[in-house]
Amino acid sequence: MKHSLRGVFATGLIALLVTGCAMQSPSVVDRADDRDAGRLLSQAEQQAPEQAAKTRLEAANILAQQGQRENAFKAASAIDEARLTETDRVRWALLFSELARAMDDPRAVLRATQVLNDELPMQDDQQETLAERQRWARNTLDETDTQGLTLSELEGQAIRRIVVALPESGPLSSVANTLATAMRRHHEISGGNIELSFLDASQYSMDELYQRAEQMNAQLIIGPLEKDQVSQLEQRDSVPLPTLALNYGSGEQNRAARLFQYGLSAEDEARQAARRAYQDGQRHMSMMVPDNDWGRRVGEAFWNEFNRQGGEVTNAVRYNPESSVSNAVQTALSVSGERAQLGNIDALFLLALPDYARQVPPTMDYYYAPDLPIYATSHLYEGRLQTRRDQDLNDVVFADIPWQIPDAAVGGEEVLPFYPTYQRLREESDASMFRLMAMGVDAYEIATHLSNIASLNGMKGSTGTLYLTGDGRIYRELPWAKFQNGTPVPILTPGQTASGE
Repeated sequence: MKHSLRGVFATGLIALLVTGCAMQSPSVVDRADDRDAGRLLSQAEQQAPEQAAKTRLEAANILAQQGQRENAFKAASAIDEARLTETDRVRWALLFSELARAMDDPRAVLRATQVLNDELPMQDDQQETLAERQRWARNTLDETDTQGLTLSELEGQAIRRIVVALPESGPLSSVANTLATAMRRHHEISGGNIELSFLDASQYSMDELYQRAEQMNAQLIIGPLEKDQVSQLEQRDSVPLPTLALNYGSGEQNRAARLFQYGLSAEDEARQAARRAYQDGQRHMSMMVPDNDWGRRVGEAFWNEFNRQGGEVTNAVRYNPESSVSNAVQTALSVSGERAQLGNIDALFLLALPDYARQVPPTMDYYYAPDLPIYATSHLYEGRLQTRRDQDLNDVVFADIPWQIPDAAVGGEEVLPFYPTYQRLREESDASMFRLMAMGVDAYEIATHLSNIASLNGMKGSTGTLYLTGDGRIYRELPWAKFQNGTPVPILTPGQTASGE
């Protein structure tokens, strides 16, 4: 049974129902204003979107001048800046970024300084101010707590001995074999003096694996792969050897010293889709995710991030992948009388595998929603050109690893990270396994950089640009593409594809 949902995402898609420090006044505020900001905010609730945005900006301005920093920040955060004129968008960006910086919120600063990408008319000093705040936000996010992640036993040393602990039997053995093959190939091609050894993780407990790795004089261990094992490790105070787990634990935070986590997280992709959609001006989203644990987790990640950006998920559907696509689309688009009702839907977020995903746009066309933007994760693309089959995905925007959409690297395949390995694996591997191959290559590279942890932040990998958080989890930023004539075409800047559309 499919459902639609309006309102707060209180229980993470479990049941979908229809429905400080002192600061100076921001420099963009020229004089004190004794008008009633609360009255203006009340007026905004009754106004059309464009006028409401302008009224909220005036209210935020007044609150900031009156020294009500938190209330000013809240009011500025609630503004739909896409509804403002170009001049007022600059005013909003200057005000909101200064408030956000004073409250030590680098992500809000980055939201405000997105105006730098839109070539709005502004004075040189305004542009310099916003650029400086943007640099501060990026540096703050890059450096957050990562100083505490140093590995004293590896610092300043060359990595020479790595043990890889992956299961050779059991349900994850096929995935493990793909990862191991990629590591071996990359090891052969990249050369160096690293001794790469493998242990069958299905034969030993984690403690036994650590004992064997220590007996082999390993400097670090790559593994485990199983999520439950990673979840158990991250609850420890520390692990016996520096460890790069190839999955993420289920805890809110990794507590274990010397434990790092890396993987191909669908939740990461969903959060990036939420940021991308908001950056493109979408404010009200519908979403379709599978009716299973995977869909719940990914849907929750998208929902939470889109709301954090300032948007609203107005419709949500958990669909059965074996059932009719039409029923799910009808619910997602509030179809009435065979026509989609899009008054509160700007775009659709889609989590689906290729066969299901290909049916969604034609079904939307049938219900008179051919121009509704669709944002998706990498899972809808099989990784090989099938222009005839993928014609139905035309105009769908999706994120994927650089190795899958190499032109997004700007310069073609030759400038891809670890290009010689890319060439070899592209020739040898099945397209369905290629993302895992890329993950194996990046795992090897991350491991060799653990003696210089700072080098991991912003590292250009085959699975994306890698970033390290303060609890040792490694996340990826992916390039974007859009299907055109059944072929993925890179999107190089917001709102543009390589062909300039």
